[in-house]
Amino acid sequence: MQLTERKMEKSLCTLAAVIFLGGFFDAAQLTDDTTTEVHLLLNSTSTAASVTVQLQHHSTAKTTPTAAQKLHTTAVTKKKLHRKNIIRDSEEENNGEKKHASKTDEKKKQLDCPPLGLESLRVDDSQIRASSSQRSGLGPHRGRLNIQSGIADGDLYDGAWCAEYKDQNQWLEVDAIYLTLFTGVILQGKNSIWSWDWVHTYKVQLSNDSVTWKTCMNGTEEAIFEGNQNAWVPVLGVLPVPTVARFIRINPQTWYINGTVCLRAEILGCRVHDPDDIYSSEQDLGSKDPLDFRHHNYNEMRKLMKSVTKECPDITRIYTIGKSYTGLKLYAMEISDNPGKHELGEPEFRYVAGMHGNEALGRELVLNLMQYLCKEYKKGNQRVVRLVTDTRIHLLPSMNPDGYEEAYKKGSELAGWAEGRYSFEGIDLNSNFPDLNTIMWDAEEVATDKSKVSNHYIPIPEYYTQEDAMVSPETRAVISWMQDIPFVLSANLHGGELVVSYPFDCTVGWAPQEDTPTADNAFFRWLATVYASTNLVMANPNRRLCHYEDFQVHNNIINGGAWHTVPGSMNDFSYMHTNCFEVTVELSCDKYPHVSELPIEWENNKESLLVYMEQIHRGIKGVVRDKMTKQGISDAVIKVEDHDHDIRSAADGDYWRLLNPGEYKVVVWAEGYFPSMRRCHVGMEPRATICDFTLTKTPLQRLKEIRAKGLKIPQDFLQLRLRALRLRKLRATTKVLNQRRVGQRTLQKERKARGA
Repeated sequence: MQLTERKMEKSLCTLAAVIFLGGFFDAAQLTDDTTTEVHLLLNSTSTAASVTVQLQHHSTAKTTPTAAQKLHTTAVTKKKLHRKNIIRDSEEENNGEKKHASKTDEKKKQLDCPPLGLESLRVDDSQIRASSSQRSGLGPHRGRLNIQSGIADGDLYDGAWCAEYKDQNQWLEVDAIYLTLFTGVILQGKNSIWSWDWVHTYKVQLSNDSVTWKTCMNGTEEAIFEGNQNAWVPVLGVLPVPTVARFIRINPQTWYINGTVCLRAEILGCRVHDPDDIYSSEQDLGSKDPLDFRHHNYNEMRKLMKSVTKECPDITRIYTIGKSYTGLKLYAMEISDNPGKHELGEPEFRYVAGMHGNEALGRELVLNLMQYLCKEYKKGNQRVVRLVTDTRIHLLPSMNPDGYEEAYKKGSELAGWAEGRYSFEGIDLNSNFPDLNTIMWDAEEVATDKSKVSNHYIPIPEYYTQEDAMVSPETRAVISWMQDIPFVLSANLHGGELVVSYPFDCTVGWAPQEDTPTADNAFFRWLATVYASTNLVMANPNRRLCHYEDFQVHNNIINGGAWHTVPGSMNDFSYMHTNCFEVTVELSCDKYPHVSELPIEWENNKESLLVYMEQIHRGIKGVVRDKMTKQGISDAVIKVEDHDHDIRSAADGDYWRLLNPGEYKVVVWAEGYFPSMRRCHVGMEPRATICDFTLTKTPLQRLKEIRAKGLKIPQDFLQLRLRALRLRKLRATTKVLNQRRVGQRTLQKERKARGA
């Protein structure tokens, strides 16, 4: 009896710790009306002690949409999701934020515990067991939410845990390591192109020792949780009574009639402080930077950007590059010591995030970066001051805001693998740019002298400029943005893997996989390596594979075409149509990490984001001027020997050519001028070598002789004129389409108002 009392006393001590869980419970909130029953499993028996605990509501700064989007079990009443309005002016924005705040207050009355980390890989393979498995490729370690399978049937890295037997005695078990307040289970079917497999219903069992198990109850009956109706949509089952334990099992009861027992899962739970566990005080350090770590919807993103500009008005500027299909503005922030103006000799950098709306981590990292640069500049951090002073930085946090809003409504764990990936029109923006690679390769194939084929500034094809072309307004806006600003270096932030890919993304003949290097392959590999080697997760040799591809054998970098062909990628277009070098960074295995992961992800990527920007100051730079007038010459061609990719000078005559250390012979020429050549040395230090050029005009008599002999104007300059013409046509059709969409939205509003 005394032993039982001591165990009960210890358990109640642990329960007291539950009540005071940091970030989730607060004794100061005991006057709140909301109460939630909590079960505490006792080691000595399979019964559970039941108590009532009053919960602290999350602050807005720590919330996640997940808590608001419960797909319910037989024990939970279904709630309708609040559909967020699209806000376009300040008055609507403020009203929308007030409505959102009231909804948030209501939603936070639900217990909101974060995922243990099956999807994010926080949970190690050794923490997951199963009753049986069909084979190693379908073992318990594959039972992770949103895990993707290999292409081949029977792949070693398949798309779920699948039991060997089809009966109700199968289970997937997760060891949380610590005492945990379990609140829910998220279930998903098998990822496969070969079969359909998912679990319809299941039970949940809990234990403190993995020997004695207690089934979750719904009143006096064992709770039966609703599972999946297809293989891809995640479904959340909320425990009728949150329960403290260490181990949890998912016990399938029924499954798709033509399939087998297969599932992917995530577990929701809050870690409990155990006074007898010497390691229980160890917590994730997260980040010491005072940043706004949460997921920001459209209104919240705009509000945050405004707050950064208010805090650092001298170095920031917010502007828009266009609108999405539904009319959401594509906001960008400039960070520079002279915002709003291109300074001669100062290179232009950009980060683009949110091309796929559901890949939310890049969006938040860009917003974090805005805040960080502002705060550190004010502190006098010399590294940041140097970056802001010597570089004009442009940050586009959301290229696809329509897609993000769709994913945001579902939340970080329930958005699945593809919810919100595409634009409102269903377009994948990652392959929506013109395929200029094939145009160049086709021209080279028929040319008698390949050196005469233009290798840069390739015009947009005629079909792409038409009104009926399947080109999204977001893509059109970014293309126009690229023309207005002479970008030198960029990165396109994605999610769902851990790797940095570099051009070309498109392969010759659109072959599925083929290494397809650019003329600047060595520098692109350097850029990719700079980011990957400083990323804390990519650089960890002991990390687990995200899905099925081992990028560590390539040092976490890969040629885009060698990974999978992507005709019409932004990276390739940027390289072929402008002077800008761009790579794609896959930031995390989890496309849409839980809000609790954001501080950790910031720390994983902070150094990488900074050091990558600094690479813009490698190579050579200078100004191309007219010898007589001393004025800058625009569109002069800068050709580096043994590099079959040229660049051009900007409107003021300044240029930047990214190069690895070495000695280079550089030739510069422009229409109406004699060419000029000089040798330029690039050192190891991250500081560009200045190589200015002065060009002498070709005598008028010489030009007349050229025309009299019927000699052709150089192909490069014909391409330049065609490029400008096609761009004007693209902008004209974009204007027409935008006006048409505005009219359609106005008409819809009027019809809705009459109907009301």
